[in-house]
Amino acid sequence: MDFIDNLKSKYAQQSALGQLIVVIVTFTLLSWLLQYLYQPSYYWFRLPPGLWETLLQPWSILTYAFLHSGIFHLFWNMLILFSFGQMMLNFFNSRQLITLFFAGVLSGAAFYILGESLFSTYVNSAGLVGASAGVYAVALFVCSYQPDTEVRLIFFNLKLKYIGYFLLVMTIAGIFARDNVGGNLAHLGGIALGFYAAIKMREGTDILKGLTSLGDSFMAFFKASPKKEKKGKMKTVYRNKKSATSTSKEKSTQQVKIDTILDKISASGYESLSKAEKDFLFKAGKD
Repeated sequence: MDFIDNLKSKYAQQSALGQLIVVIVTFTLLSWLLQYLYQPSYYWFRLPPGLWETLLQPWSILTYAFLHSGIFHLFWNMLILFSFGQMMLNFFNSRQLITLFFAGVLSGAAFYILGESLFSTYVNSAGLVGASAGVYAVALFVCSYQPDTEVRLIFFNLKLKYIGYFLLVMTIAGIFARDNVGGNLAHLGGIALGFYAAIKMREGTDILKGLTSLGDSFMAFFKASPKKEKKGKMKTVYRNKKSATSTSKEKSTQQVKIDTILDKISASGYESLSKAEKDFLFKAGKD
């Protein structure tokens, strides 16, 4: 249990970007394990080719982003997402980043389904997996929003707009070269959304605002729920009504007697009291 609690604690300490990466990696590893144990499980969560098949498993328009075809596919996607995600968080909040990522995933799914439905022979895909559409959406958003910002690439500096051009050219070339056409169509969907969102944002229009409910839903998932404190059981104490009534009457009688003695002292002095009255008054004072 301590090990699980430590993992939860470390997860809670991560930013929304870090939590997103952890979730993608975790689900990818679990999918590989499940696929090893039961091969058909792969088809439950990948985005199937064609509109009709997708309608039969609508969850796949999101779940495909949490699967990857291999270790390098996963590594490069997470590296790009981390790099550009950090840059985006310099100007925008986690909510907008998560919203943009999942909007890119949905846009990539739409481009893939449309291309597969209209040009199934050319696309010739067995299904779609990978977070690339969401990753490309984030990357192109950053490259288009801050096009002249320079970043260090090993030995030289390069403006972000040239990285954006490179990703776009490679994607289009892949489509025409029939190299992973389905995947590149999804990339194009992410690129289109990221570019459009950045251009509108520079004009002062936040197109992500209309998708805030989507972002909020996923942000809730990427937040650690606080531990509920255990509350002690409340004890209910029942009072005896008869007992309370009799006690009240006794106190009322006692108070009348005290008032009578005090009146006597006021009129004739303390020495006029009998021994019994003095004892009673002394006892009442102690109570």
